Amino acid sequence: MSSPPPDGLGARRATVDDAPAIDELITAADVAVQGWSESSVPELLGWWRLMDLEHSSWVLHDEESIVAYAAGFAHGDNFELDGFVHPDHQGRGLGAWLLARGENRAGELRKPKLQTFSLAADDRAHRLFEQFGMRELRRYYRMMIELEEAPLPARLPDGLKLETFEPGEARAFHDALIEAFEDEWNFVAMPFDQWRELRLVQDPDFDPTLWFVVRDGEEIAAVMRNEPDRSGAGFVGALGVRKPWRKRGIALALLQHAFGEFYRRGKRRVALGVDAENPTGATRLYERAGMQVAFEAVAYGKELR
Repeated sequence: MSSPPPDGLGARRATVDDAPAIDELITAADVAVQGWSESSVPELLGWWRLMDLEHSSWVLHDEESIVAYAAGFAHGDNFELDGFVHPDHQGRGLGAWLLARGENRAGELRKPKLQTFSLAADDRAHRLFEQFGMRELRRYYRMMIELEEAPLPARLPDGLKLETFEPGEARAFHDALIEAFEDEWNFVAMPFDQWRELRLVQDPDFDPTLWFVVRDGEEIAAVMRNEPDRSGAGFVGALGVRKPWRKRGIALALLQHAFGEFYRRGKRRVALGVDAENPTGATRLYERAGMQVAFEAVAYGKELR
């Protein structure tokens, strides 16, 4: 941390033990902007499994509490940074200090781009990003549905079969997922061994009975990865249909199947994240399934010289 922290504050790296306090910070920041938050300790720890906290995290604190925090990770050509300042400590330059640390870290990692995020309603954050020479790149939706009754059974096109994932077919699942997402904006394929370690080994919430595969004979047509709970909701982590099988209602059938499974398990709320400009029309699909936008987030970025 080459630059001293703002007056009266200490600076250090985040540790796993900080997760509850940082979750409280994130929740307070979200509530100040939109009145509610979906943050949780398990979700935060999940993101941290992607990160090198020892070198790519920053905590600002006074004698009593953590007042600001940021962490990031390398993602393709980007260093992606996510940061939060407690609403009681805004206007002290803490956000600018964290952004500067992220930009320095991007340089250390020889990444040519810096990217960061905020809620769409956070005008203060947008002004800060623009002062740093960043511009809006993309918008994302968190979409949700409240299941008031058991969904109708999913219906697949004739000849296709829906199965529960078997860990022994992890590589085929991974490869189908990569193919399905290869045209997505900012998508970077994770190598199989790293993906397997992250999803099947390290994730304490890994539940193979919530992962699904659609087959056409011996070929995988589509895959779906779900999480049993994210901030009180069942969560659709990834849903991908390979190109030859698109526009046949497979994605909608998988979504309805997942809704039914979550409902059976007592989860009445289901959520997912989606690129607002998704090239496959996923947003319209989710709306047809009854989901609505719960909040919107914005990605900002800049090229570094």
